[in-house]
Order: sequence, then C-alpha cells, then structure tokens
Amino acid sequence: MNEKKGFFGKLVAGLQKTRDNIIAGVDSIFSGFSAIDEEFYEEIEEILIMGDLGIQTTMSIVEDLKKKVKEQGIKDPSECKELLMDSIREQMDLGENAYEFENRKSVLLIIGVNGVGKTTSVGKLAGQMKDDGKKVIVAAADTFRAAAIEQLTEWARRAGVDIIAQQEGSDPAAVVFDAVAAAKSRQADVLICDTAGRLHNKKNLMEELKKINRIIDKEYPDAYRETLVVLDGTTGQNALVQAKQFMEVADITGIILTKLDGTAKGGIAVAIQSELGIPVKYIGVGEKIDDLQKFNANEFVNALFHADEKVEA
Repeated sequence: MNEKKGFFGKLVAGLQKTRDNIIAGVDSIFSGFSAIDEEFYEEIEEILIMGDLGIQTTMSIVEDLKKKVKEQGIKDPSECKELLMDSIREQMDLGENAYEFENRKSVLLIIGVNGVGKTTSVGKLAGQMKDDGKKVIVAAADTFRAAAIEQLTEWARRAGVDIIAQQEGSDPAAVVFDAVAAAKSRQADVLICDTAGRLHNKKNLMEELKKINRIIDKEYPDAYRETLVVLDGTTGQNALVQAKQFMEVADITGIILTKLDGTAKGGIAVAIQSELGIPVKYIGVGEKIDDLQKFNANEFVNALFHADEKVEA
C-alpha cells in the first residue's frame, strides 16, 4: 500500500507543470464565473486545449459536461469541478485496461523512435516482471543503433535477466528468431523485444515488423502478443501524431508514455486514449526503475486535480 502511495505522490509531483498549466486556470474559472454560460464553457475549452488535451478530446469533454450540468440542473459554476473530472475520466475509460500478458506466456514488442525512452522502458519492464517472479528474456532487436544494444545489455545485467543480442546492423528478425528459441527452451514467461522505430522510413519499418511478426506466429504461435509504442510525453500533440503513424504500420495494443514529470503537456495522456482508442498502459514519471508504472485513469485525474495537495518532489 505504501509503495502505491509513493507512486501517487510521484505522480502528483510529476504532473505539477501540467497542473499549473491546466488546473490553476480551471479553478479560477470555477470561482470567477457567477453563471454557467457559453463564455464559461469556452474558457474551459481554451484551458484544456492549452494543456494538450487536443481539440477533439476537449470538445467531447465539454459536450459531456454540458449534458451533465443540464441533467442535474446545476446552476453554480463551482459545482462543475467534480463533473469535469468525471467527464475527463470517462474519455479515458476504454473498459478493462488489460494486462493479460502477465498471466500468459507472452511476447511484448516495444517500438518507438529514438530518444523517447524506449530501450529504458524495456529494461524497466524486464526488471519489474523479474521482481514479480517471472522468467524474463529481452531481445535487442533494435540493431541499427549500437547504443541500444549496449544500453539494453546493461539494463539486463542490472535486472538479472537473460538477453539475446547480435552485433550492430544484424537482421532484427534474426535476433527475434534466436530470442523465441531461447524463450521456448528456457521456459520464459515473457519475451520483451526492443525493436526499431524509424518512422521516417515507414515502408522499411513495416516490412521489418511484418517479418518479426511472421517469425513469432510460426515459431511461437501459442504466445500471447502485445505491441506497445513508447511516446515522449514532453512532445504533446506530436506524440499523438506519432502514435497515429505507428498505428499505420503495426497493430498497437497499448502506449507507454514517458517523461511526464518534465512537461506541462500531461493532458496528452487523455487525448491519446480518447482520440485513438488505444489504452495508455504505462506512464513514466522519472528515471528510477519503479518510476514506470501501470496507468490508472482514476489516479491520473485525481493527481491532475490535486491542486491543493502540496507533495514534495
């Protein structure tokens, strides 16, 4: 329970910039308006868009807020805060935010462009799953970046998990082939593959991912599959654009949203789930291994709106 509280504290601290950006403005609207009118809604819209919730998501949230206000016959703007929080939560609710891969023999493909924290996320996930008592193997299939192989080797050493790697420039699918063979022979619970994300060369990326997927389908058909794309929260709307591009080349089942502690654009977590219908499964709010945690929409909205709760960073 304490550990959970610890992460909630980090989340509150990590969302400080986003909260300063959104919530201070929202609170001043709730206290500054004496009536709920069109201008009141427009002000809320503007602040949410500025917080990187995006136009489409903001419109949905405000429409929902208007509906709730009407249904409940609310006249006082200050009573709208809880309703606004509910509306934001509902935009992020995609039913059961499945972590089914934890209960089955599974293969996780992790994709993302350079610099978003992809290889680090692979290392952190491997470490956490190992700590949960799982047998984990990682595959260094981002073979076009020498640093990625070195970095993952170091993470694997720290986490105490096996790594399958070849030299820089080797065929990523060949690495995955070897890794699948190792996962089967060593009875691994989960195989996590760090794969490339060269979005500027989408056709090549698509071919590479197809080849990797074909190998897993053929060699490890009973493995449960998960494809997570890593996005940098500090890039705001650009992260949303990237997610859409990755959706064109792969069947994305979830998002890992990193670096939320360094940005005022934390609202992007809402926009991604609402607009793309893909769940944010993990969020990162720091460098440490436990700073990557499962995403919980309820906690996220609570942390976002805890304007009065001063948590020491």
